Amino acid sequence: MANPTREDERFMAAALRLARQHLGQTSTNPSVACLIVQDGVIVGRAVTARSGRPHAETQALAEAGERARGATAYVTLEPCSHHGKTPPCADALVASGIARVVISILDPDERVAGRGVVRLRDAGIAVDVGVLPQKGRGALEAYLTRQVSKRPHVTLKLAVSADGMIGRTGAGQLRITGPISRAQVQILRAQTDAILVGIGTATADDPELTVRLPGLEDRSPIRIVLDRRLDLSPGSKLVRSAEQTPVIVVSGESSTQSELERAGRRAALEAAGVEVLETGTVADLLTALGSRGISSLLVEGGAVAARAFLDAGLVDRIQIYTGPQTIGENGIASPFDRRSVPSGFKLVRSAQYGDDLFEEYEREN
Repeated sequence: MANPTREDERFMAAALRLARQHLGQTSTNPSVACLIVQDGVIVGRAVTARSGRPHAETQALAEAGERARGATAYVTLEPCSHHGKTPPCADALVASGIARVVISILDPDERVAGRGVVRLRDAGIAVDVGVLPQKGRGALEAYLTRQVSKRPHVTLKLAVSADGMIGRTGAGQLRITGPISRAQVQILRAQTDAILVGIGTATADDPELTVRLPGLEDRSPIRIVLDRRLDLSPGSKLVRSAEQTPVIVVSGESSTQSELERAGRRAALEAAGVEVLETGTVADLLTALGSRGISSLLVEGGAVAARAFLDAGLVDRIQIYTGPQTIGENGIASPFDRRSVPSGFKLVRSAQYGDDLFEEYEREN
């Protein structure tokens, strides 16, 4: 759409804000929003349900009822045109009597990929594509990465002290940033499909990696531990909570372990409800996660894990929270800090969270 109207941009911006409400909560489906607008008034609105179904369009049309006839639908992603577990949303829009559909971006899913637009236009509905497309891609970046690259979108998060450290040897969990930054990280977890740490962090910090903000506790992501030797303790918080929130331990071959020792450790973890996934490289792991419908991955803990993803060229976004304090002696050096961000990333956002400086970088390509 070459020149969208101000009204089109206003309603699409509202739809994109709504779409972010269920990020990380819609199973294998993207979090899409739909607004039904009649004479400048929103008469129906919805976002993809947290289970992934029903889709946004059918919910918004149900709310609008007869008021949908002759109205305009604003949809953040091209309506589906294929029969899956539910009928196509494009067919629901046609049946409702909608006169016009405005779409932010097309769906790269090969089952859709422009067919939704064709279905609508063949039914005589006016369709405009490309309203706030950059913001649309931002809201749907995880889904788009999985569809196009067949892997999750990867965010690397680092909390770094003023002297470039991410912790202190033997100190366990160490608070580097303040309460505002920590709350922001909790929100990020709630919007992410899976969170990953290395076994070093899992052992030293004994984290739970759940969402602890009041009201969002049920939005905890899948927890993943890079653990080649299966060293994760059955008594750790992660293992003890595996029945409530899934845990995947990613293992690989170890030349220093006997088959009997390895089998015993695996059996103990699986008995506690932990899934053990054997894979080779980081790229192999991401492919496996993408095949399960995991669209977003937060790499949150450990210099070794961070370096593994960076060296593989598989980090899409970097978030750095820089605290005001120094750690000094016995500090664990961060792979980088705000003054040495890897090449190929550009600063897209910064903020002051109390005494902490937040900076967000995106891969330039």
